[in-house]
Amino acid sequence: MNPTRTLTDQMNRTITVPEKPLRIISLVPSQTELLFDLGLDDTVVGITKFCIHPDSWFRSKTRVGGTKQVHTDRVDTLQPDLIIANKEENMQPQIEALAAKYPVWISDIHTLPQALDMIAKVGELVNRAQKAQELIQQISNGFEPLKPAPKPLRVAYFIWYNPWMSVGHDTFIADMLGRCGWTNVFDHLNRYPEITIDTLKEANPDVILLSSEPFPFKEKHVAELQAVLPAAKIILVDGEMFSWYGSRLLHAADYLQNLVNQLS
Repeated sequence: MNPTRTLTDQMNRTITVPEKPLRIISLVPSQTELLFDLGLDDTVVGITKFCIHPDSWFRSKTRVGGTKQVHTDRVDTLQPDLIIANKEENMQPQIEALAAKYPVWISDIHTLPQALDMIAKVGELVNRAQKAQELIQQISNGFEPLKPAPKPLRVAYFIWYNPWMSVGHDTFIADMLGRCGWTNVFDHLNRYPEITIDTLKEANPDVILLSSEPFPFKEKHVAELQAVLPAAKIILVDGEMFSWYGSRLLHAADYLQNLVNQLS
């Protein structure tokens, strides 16, 4: 019998988990990649259809649905002894239903320090604390020399189309924008507000960033906005570098610095 222990997640929920989890399901793409980089190939049995990194897991691990629509029957078939979720990316009713049957550890991340805290806590959760600390140090070393833009450009960042949706102040993406030295023109709004073209015109950003995910913006969307905001600089950006808060952060600082330099 696998001994258990009691831990606290980032929602301050106390959960009882196995001493050594052997059948883990990850419901969050960025945390799935983290589990891979922590060396858990044999113990992760289920992921979502959006967990595209690493490719080997995407092709070989059982997919239990999406982040917003988990197929509980597939979860039941896998009989996990630990599920790793996120407050924002997963749906509360589904997570509560799963938590009634399985240990569910939930992250809650809006800033880089909270992301590093998640990595440390997940490392402890899956008995990879030392490796987690190594990743944290590497990420911290990457972000430390990040030089913000000399001029605080006013930026609008979009994640969705039809309707247009941007990011408010209480998001991880907003934290990344701030680390670049940019001002989020929708910083006065919460979470992921719907934005009309008229509202965007009124905000009059210097730069508009169109993310590669969750909506895959293309050049035609750049052209659509350029027609109504001819003075703005509009570019496509890698959404993973702004929104993935797991070990993808190992690559984010260099990407952000290059973007800052490009726009400066």
